[in-house]
Amino acid sequence: MPKPTALPADLFAREMRGPRYTSYPTALSFTDAFGVPDYVGAVRELACGTSPLSLYVHVPFCASNCFYCGCHRIVTRSRDRIDRYFDALLAELRLQSALIGRGPEIVQIHFGGGTPNSFNVGQFARLLATVQRRFRVAEAGRLELSMEVDPRICEPSDLFGWRALGFNRLSFGIQDTNEDVQRAINRVQNGDHIAMLTATARRAGFASLNYDLVYGLPLQTPARLAGTLDFVLDQKPERVAAYHYAHLPHRFPAQGAISEADLPDAEQRQVLRQMIHGRLTLAGYQAIGLDHYALPTDPLAEAHRDGTMRRNFQGYSTMQGCDLIGIGASSISQVNGCFSQNLVNVESYLEAIEQGRLACARGYRQTADDRLRADIIESIMCRGEVDFERLGRQHGEALADRLAPELIKLKALDAAGQWLESGRWGLKVKESGRSLLRVVAMVFDRHLAAGGDAPRYSRLS
Repeated sequence: MPKPTALPADLFAREMRGPRYTSYPTALSFTDAFGVPDYVGAVRELACGTSPLSLYVHVPFCASNCFYCGCHRIVTRSRDRIDRYFDALLAELRLQSALIGRGPEIVQIHFGGGTPNSFNVGQFARLLATVQRRFRVAEAGRLELSMEVDPRICEPSDLFGWRALGFNRLSFGIQDTNEDVQRAINRVQNGDHIAMLTATARRAGFASLNYDLVYGLPLQTPARLAGTLDFVLDQKPERVAAYHYAHLPHRFPAQGAISEADLPDAEQRQVLRQMIHGRLTLAGYQAIGLDHYALPTDPLAEAHRDGTMRRNFQGYSTMQGCDLIGIGASSISQVNGCFSQNLVNVESYLEAIEQGRLACARGYRQTADDRLRADIIESIMCRGEVDFERLGRQHGEALADRLAPELIKLKALDAAGQWLESGRWGLKVKESGRSLLRVVAMVFDRHLAAGGDAPRYSRLS
């Protein structure tokens, strides 16, 4: 199979500063003109429908400050502060359940952060019991229950406790195993401990383990990354996500502790990305969408092969047609063509919930054009292709003429046909152009076109 080719410097720069398109439009288009009444109306329609639900719970706390991170998080070791937030999550679940009831079935629950395992096993038990009591939840065999885990504060007893509660998928934050790189990002962790946790998770019965890696970190070199990849391949997690580090100290002050002189340049970052792709695919991993990999037997790889994989705020998913309810500070819901984001500031979020109010701060209602472009962009990010005829039938209109300006832009993007094919039938990104997925998707982003040059995005671009 041909591998992705190195991109010219200008295209690589556009790719690196583009959105990850976990939604369309992206959160940059959200506005405070969309408020609680809009969200309530959308959710009440959901309560009468049959679409399955995905539940996301955001836990913003971290025990230490990782310099590279761009997530919404708070560095604290205060149990009182963590416990107060936990109580607010229970209260928000009660508020949401009053709107949703036991109609739609929850088929996926994911805890992200921050560090979700800031909560103890008993707290997870209480929270999940609240979900079971107030919502209709799929039976164990059909429920995906997952969590992002900081290995540094995880012990074997946690793994067995989570598994007993029904958790079946974990994502370990590895980033890089080289000690020099770890010190540069203030995230020092022991590889032997991670290996022990991986083996223990398998003994406990977890069906799928994911490792998160980051490339473009300070002091990262091909030789150092090779050691990280050796470790990953020795452990053989079912999934690997390899994110690009976006250095945005003006947005994320902790990144100011990283010396820009220590960061790999654009050419070196391309080498690192191609190295990850080459090593993982050679070892039998299936390349999936943007910088994700899975063993062929993993459900995500199967969904990718049969064309049913989806993309949402949690990344790539096997779940079909789910609306998303977000719980916690900064979390985002996606319901009936509407996006709603909770207050980002934790104290403001706590104040709203403790006063018995929903914490919706801003959002967006998709137009018909947004829904079409969302489907196009999701198809690009998930399958690397778009069938205009099929999509046109779905949206009730012929697309070739409507999207003629975008087709012209695609031709200009790759006049030689090196990376993609396009025409009135649609488009297909070649394997050699896999690194261009975001650039191709950006062609169809009307909000981005209206706003000028693409901003630099996201926690890990």
